[in-house]
Amino acid sequence: MIAIGVPAEGNDEPRIGLTPETVKKLVKAGAEVTVRSGAGQRSHFSDADYAAAGAKIAESDEEAVGGADVVLTVRRPQLSLAKTMKKGAAVVGMVDPFSDAEGLDALAKTGISLFAMELMPRISRAQTMDVLSSQSNLAGYKAVVDAAAAFERALPMMMTAAGTVPAAKVFVMGVGVAGLQAIATARRLGAIITATDVRPAVKEQVASLGAKFIAVEDEEFKQAETSGGYAKEMSDAYKKKQAELVAEHVKNQDIVITTALIPGRPAPKLISKAMIESMKPGSIIVDLAVERGGNAELAKPGEIVTHNGVRIFGKLNLPGLVPVNASSLYARNLQAFVDPLIDKEKKTLAVNWDDELVKGTLIVRDGAIVNGAIAERLGIKPAAGNGAKAPAKKASAKRAPKGETT
Repeated sequence: MIAIGVPAEGNDEPRIGLTPETVKKLVKAGAEVTVRSGAGQRSHFSDADYAAAGAKIAESDEEAVGGADVVLTVRRPQLSLAKTMKKGAAVVGMVDPFSDAEGLDALAKTGISLFAMELMPRISRAQTMDVLSSQSNLAGYKAVVDAAAAFERALPMMMTAAGTVPAAKVFVMGVGVAGLQAIATARRLGAIITATDVRPAVKEQVASLGAKFIAVEDEEFKQAETSGGYAKEMSDAYKKKQAELVAEHVKNQDIVITTALIPGRPAPKLISKAMIESMKPGSIIVDLAVERGGNAELAKPGEIVTHNGVRIFGKLNLPGLVPVNASSLYARNLQAFVDPLIDKEKKTLAVNWDDELVKGTLIVRDGAIVNGAIAERLGIKPAAGNGAKAPAKKASAKRAPKGETT
């Protein structure tokens, strides 16, 4: 019988990779599931909930994962924990594959197979496995809710006998999944919404949500999207023109939410110090790309910076601030990925290494980094014959583009 283990996450991560709902599905598929005691507590899933769903409860992380064929995590596992796993164990999670080459190489040497769910190919078959979309959706929602709570003014227009309260102006920069949800949430709260992105495909989506699209729409703009639905790196000339347009627009905005991020690269700087100084006191910037350096010049990870009366929110892990929903969606993503890896008749792990979803997400196997794209970005020579630099797939027209942070 295939064994699945779930350890507890670090103190800064309230989410968990498996919920009682997904335990039931995996047990039905023939798996034996072991969850570390208390691992789901911060997402409000008790040990009793897991036990009732069919999971065993372990007293330590080592006990939970030591005999597991599959280990489900949220973050990249610690090296010390990986060393307790058996050789060939499939570790599945959001492992931040573009950073810490030495740490990734050390994990490879433990003999585990490491799958980065952030690298899931953009194809229709993988929609239920798309962790970036499920988590970014919640990040966009939470960004608006937090900004509205801190704004100290009303968002919708209100007409009273004493006069009219004007609607707040919200500007969303980067219209991937997080940006689209930010637009929708701000719209529901009654704000006036504008949005910008370098990808022409999102213009129609922005309009469909009741927002106005702001961008320099020249010839370069028309070609500003990769075949995988991500934003391309723009020329310096285009960046200058776009910055001038945005600078003029930003000074009149009450709330600015930035989500722009190109996978594997530092976040592009979209809001300069001068732009911040042009904004009205009391205005708010929420920088969802702060983990990669931030879109706003003064943003600091994990902090709220105040400059000239403008507050720049650099909160980390916004999906983790709504852990019940985030864990539920994330666990379904992982369960959808793991389920096809189980031989339902033999009740064993049966990975099809030639499957494009496996090839696209696999970064470590047999003691080495095998994903060509990751190895190239980290300056590491990939294992020979891995064939893992899978071609990018064009995003389905029904799927939101995802050029933004998690």
